Amino acid sequence: MSRTRQPPLVTGISPNEGIPWTKVTIRGENLGTGPADLIGLTICGHNCLLTAEWMSASKIVCRVGQAKNDKGDIIVTTKSGGKGTSTVSFKLLRPEKIGILDQSAVWVDEMNYYDMRTDRNKGIPPLSLRPANPLGIEIEKGKFPQKDLEMLFPGMSADFTSENFSAAWYLIENHSNTSFEQLKMAVTHLKRQANKKSEGSLACVKGGLSTFFEAQDALSAIHQKLEADGTEKVEGSMTQKLENVLNRASNTADTLFQEVLGRKDKADSTRNALNVLQRFKFLFNLPLSIERNIQKGDYDVVINDYEKAKSLFGKTEVQVFKKYYAEVETRIEALRELLLDKLLETPSTLHDQKRYIRYLSDLHAPGDPAWQCIGAQHRWILQLMHSCQEGCVRDLKGPPGLHSATLDLDGDVRASVPGHLGQTASLKRGSSFQPGRDDAWRYQTPHRVAFVEKLTKLVLSQLPNFWKLWISYVNGSLFSETAEKSGHIERSKNVRQRQNDFKKMIQEVMHCLVKLLRGALLPLSVTEGGGRQCRSWEVKAELSGQGLAHAIQTLRLTYESLTALEIPNDLLQTIQDLVSDLRVRCVVVTLQHTAEEVKRLAEKEDWVVDSEGLTSLPCHFERCVVHSLQSLREVLECKPGEASVFQQPKTQEEVCQLSINIMQVFICCLEQLSTKPDADVDTAHLSVDVSSPDLFGSIHEDFSLTSEQRLLIVLSNCCYLERHTFRNIAEHFEKHNFQGIEKITQVSMASLKELDQRLFENYIELKADPIVGSLEPGIYAGYFDWKDCLPPTGVRNYLKEALVNIIAVHAEVFTISKDLVPRVLSRVVEAVSEELSRLMQCVSSFSKNGALQARLEICTLRDTVAAHLTPESRSSFKQALEALPQLSSGADRKLLELLLSRVRSGVHLQLACFQAAPPPAVKTQVPSR
Repeated sequence: MSRTRQPPLVTGISPNEGIPWTKVTIRGENLGTGPADLIGLTICGHNCLLTAEWMSASKIVCRVGQAKNDKGDIIVTTKSGGKGTSTVSFKLLRPEKIGILDQSAVWVDEMNYYDMRTDRNKGIPPLSLRPANPLGIEIEKGKFPQKDLEMLFPGMSADFTSENFSAAWYLIENHSNTSFEQLKMAVTHLKRQANKKSEGSLACVKGGLSTFFEAQDALSAIHQKLEADGTEKVEGSMTQKLENVLNRASNTADTLFQEVLGRKDKADSTRNALNVLQRFKFLFNLPLSIERNIQKGDYDVVINDYEKAKSLFGKTEVQVFKKYYAEVETRIEALRELLLDKLLETPSTLHDQKRYIRYLSDLHAPGDPAWQCIGAQHRWILQLMHSCQEGCVRDLKGPPGLHSATLDLDGDVRASVPGHLGQTASLKRGSSFQPGRDDAWRYQTPHRVAFVEKLTKLVLSQLPNFWKLWISYVNGSLFSETAEKSGHIERSKNVRQRQNDFKKMIQEVMHCLVKLLRGALLPLSVTEGGGRQCRSWEVKAELSGQGLAHAIQTLRLTYESLTALEIPNDLLQTIQDLVSDLRVRCVVVTLQHTAEEVKRLAEKEDWVVDSEGLTSLPCHFERCVVHSLQSLREVLECKPGEASVFQQPKTQEEVCQLSINIMQVFICCLEQLSTKPDADVDTAHLSVDVSSPDLFGSIHEDFSLTSEQRLLIVLSNCCYLERHTFRNIAEHFEKHNFQGIEKITQVSMASLKELDQRLFENYIELKADPIVGSLEPGIYAGYFDWKDCLPPTGVRNYLKEALVNIIAVHAEVFTISKDLVPRVLSRVVEAVSEELSRLMQCVSSFSKNGALQARLEICTLRDTVAAHLTPESRSSFKQALEALPQLSSGADRKLLELLLSRVRSGVHLQLACFQAAPPPAVKTQVPSR
């Protein structure tokens, strides 16, 4: 037979297992072109062609027959493709067999069984004793030797009808290769059989109701037949006799077995009671189990048991169950109270709080335990903050031997600073303007600053968990999944209603924090309502700028940490306001302390003068101010969300006035030094110029600093301040964004110039007046008369004395500061020339010799100090010469020139200081004895 198509191929069968006569659907390829083309179909070796129904070339429907093999292939044969193959197999299950003692409403065919007593097969009725398969699955005999099983289970038997039946032996012998899934099916079969037995005869009647009807009909037909034959009338009612016999048998049996049956009923009652106790032992043991688990802390177990008992016995009508369930409810109510007490107990961790809230939620506790916990935590935080303040105040007021005015930062306070505060850089120590205070600050901090650190650390340790507890309350993560589903709508309403309440809680915590901090740091700014916090500190002195700066740094880090929790900024605004006030106060206090430091700079003046005529005082002043501004660098820096310190006009004006005050304090310091008595001046060292001639004993063993020299030194410092120091400080003010710098500079410069002019006038008065006062007595010494005098031979002694005094002034000024020489000598020459002009104008008449003598002295003085002449002094010399008679002859003019030349040559060494610039100076220090 030729083949025009591919052989059939079975690729699927559904279902793939079943009992005989199960309808299956076969799928595959090339399963025939039609019903006539299908000539063969076998499943597990059994021919199923008679029941086959060809549907398509890929589908055939048929029923499975009684096959010999339990598992086999599906083979399709067609005319066009021949005998096919299969990639799948079908498993044939054995039908359930009716056992020997099983009730059946229909007739069961006899079957062969193995009689173990005679070792042969017999065919007996189904109601005879024969073994059955209790598991309802195929028996697969194992290969275990019988002797080994007998040794393994001594005295036991694999026969399930035996009193010594061993289930393990039976399974090893009959089901050693059975899969776990089949064993699970066997368990299901056993349960089903047990249910059938429990139903008893009722199940048999239900299953064979038609049979009973047939039997009733048969008995009725027999009864009617007997009545029709007359048998009942002749011999009596056979059925009545039978009934009587049966009744007597029943009565006899009851009499015989009454005692046994009574014991059986009692045993059944006891057994039923035990069964009830065993079946419901969970409920009866639950109260004691709850107590034990509560003592061990196994609240999850208690909750699970309670939920189970509630679902089983919550609505029971059985009195004993209701009694025990009421006892369970009593224990659960006590547990609710215990958990609520633990929840509201402080301190506690966030993990424990969430755990207790979830327990109470699972136990359906009345009210809102989560909100009660939030309220308790809020009150606990406020209590901690007030306790912290009271503890620090108590430490401050403690005995001197136990507590001091400062706390050691290396001790508990420093160790208690939060991690993120401890890791941040502390304030720069170099920014302080008092080096001695820097070293002390490294190891100690004022009590109130330590209180700020301790209080902020406390808030940062409590508030994050408090905020997280609220967030968990809002999003429902505090509650279990069951409680969340059941109470979602109600909790959403509560959250909306309590958002404002929680906001007020946070605001109260922030206000309390700020009020306590203000009471410690800014006692004068605390309102009447917070006066108690201020008075409790008994503030005697305000914090230094460095302490305030440290507190500002701590508060800034606290604000950053709270912001990281995503707390709304409006709730943290009070902290920002406090930081702003502290920044302003820190600037004010620092500038005030700077003024005090500047005031004490006069004590540090050592009067050591350098080559430029300066002492170290201007540098000390500039360094003091610069260090003060550097200490404010971080305070003046604006962090995110902060405004400038100088934003308010009132602050600008106050800071500007304090800055001016610093300048004026130093100016007063200079004035104080210039007027200091000689006995109070330390003249251990003095810098002098060795190039200046020691003509007047300014350098000798008994040297002491005079008031005139102090005036010169202060004048020299004033000049340097005006040219350099004040301008540098103004630049630093501008660098730190100070406002009103122009006003500060103008007022400071005006005060400095006023002091400079006043000191200069004092010095001129001290030096010029003696020279001017000696002119008139010197001119008329020895009864000199301009009308009657000898011909001039040179200048007289009064002029020489005046020149020597001017040279002495030059030497003194030159020794201190070369830059002051022109300014001082110009004023001295002006005073001398003015006095000389006045004296000449007062003379009524001059003789020829007198006029020549006067002209010689005036010209000598004018020519000698020509380098220091000013328009005023030139005018005075001109007026003096105009008051003299003019020289009438050339001889007189020649004589005048000759005398002038002779005078110059005679004192040219003394007059050299007026003629040439001084050589470079060498700085030296001359100690006094």
